[in-house]
Amino acid sequence: MYEKNIEINLNVLKCCHRYNVQKVISCLSTCIFPDNTTYPINESMLHLGLPHYSNDAYAYSKRMLEIHSKAYQTQFGKDFICVIPTNIYGPNDNFSLKNGHVIPALIHNCYLSKKNMKEFTVKGTGKPLRQFIYSEDLAILLMIILEKYNKKESIILSPTEEYSIHEIAQEISECFNYKEIVFDNSFSDEQYRKTADNSKLLKLIGNDFEFTNIKVGIKKTVDWFKNNYSTVIK
Repeated sequence: MYEKNIEINLNVLKCCHRYNVQKVISCLSTCIFPDNTTYPINESMLHLGLPHYSNDAYAYSKRMLEIHSKAYQTQFGKDFICVIPTNIYGPNDNFSLKNGHVIPALIHNCYLSKKNMKEFTVKGTGKPLRQFIYSEDLAILLMIILEKYNKKESIILSPTEEYSIHEIAQEISECFNYKEIVFDNSFSDEQYRKTADNSKLLKLIGNDFEFTNIKVGIKKTVDWFKNNYSTVIK
């Protein structure tokens, strides 16, 4: 995980510099922030402590991406910046039960549970809180960052609202009309929260942008998954 991401970061930024790409936007993740921190977390807190042990190799490779981008800013005046999205979900996602993100993995899990008439089992207590961003919202925000954001600092891309994993799983089960849901607390919850401060983003976009409601976004994603099950990444 560390080596693959370091190689990707290095090669992409180096080629962009060599061929004089005017602007580069690299994606980080809120999971790379310090584990022991205060909330809400903001962009300036990225390097102020150790990441959670469960994903430290990935976290450090992503942190190096920000350092690498800033080095190009300082030495060569490059417009290489980083954005920090929260949990992304939506059509065309990776719905793998093994390495998919929270919402797509739960969607696939619920689909199979209903198909096989088994309990929809969610790992953990369901108590941890997360912020989710619909993929199409993120795409629009990336274009806004490309065209309107002229600062050098990283910027968090996220709605304000937080939802528990329990609430997300319940919403998914509603979309499948399958209520046989249980939470297996023999599994770790990992980080309880990763609340991100989106004030810098809200100042940039003002009232010109409206995030997709979580219920609407999950419904669209579930419908897409059902209609494309034979070809989805799983």
